[in-house]
Amino acid sequence: MMEPIEVLLQKAEIAHGHMCAGQILGVRMALVGLRGVRIEDPLGTDRKRLIVYAEIDRCATDAIGMVTGCRLGKRTLKFRDWGKMAATFVDLQAGRGLRVVAFENSRDLARHLHPEIENKQQQQMRAYQELGDDQLFRVQRVHVNVAAAELPGTKADRVLCSRCGEGINFGRFEEVGEERLCLSCAHPELCYWTAE
Repeated sequence: MMEPIEVLLQKAEIAHGHMCAGQILGVRMALVGLRGVRIEDPLGTDRKRLIVYAEIDRCATDAIGMVTGCRLGKRTLKFRDWGKMAATFVDLQAGRGLRVVAFENSRDLARHLHPEIENKQQQQMRAYQELGDDQLFRVQRVHVNVAAAELPGTKADRVLCSRCGEGINFGRFEEVGEERLCLSCAHPELCYWTAE
């Protein structure tokens, strides 16, 4: 039921705004992951069975979301900021998981495959369309314990932070003494912003 890779690459380019090596890796990574967990129609009949954990905030993640239909707003795309070109695909219904990691040597393979292309980006884009899945990716069967609070459609009580008064969903607060604090109030040293 999946569209041909050429169509998926065109859609990825439109959704992302440009075509790049990361888009090609992301589309291919998603296809490998979907096949590995036996999801045939991620945008249709299988859409409620799939969760994807992306480990990098780069171009590939946009392509993975486009192919799988998983989105942060749907609570089906989970981001783990580990800086790795990797994603884990989970079939919630069957309890199957597959982690797909791009090999580090893929750039070297691209250089050896197409030494006639001087531009590294063009070299990689061409090679990533030609190399086999086993040359681009390491695949590992995994088990993922998806917490109930992480599931799509889960409703939870909303708590107000005792300090800033902002609402907090899904129990993402810490109790410090007698206070329930949002994570930014509980750990200001880790907060990405400071008030002016």
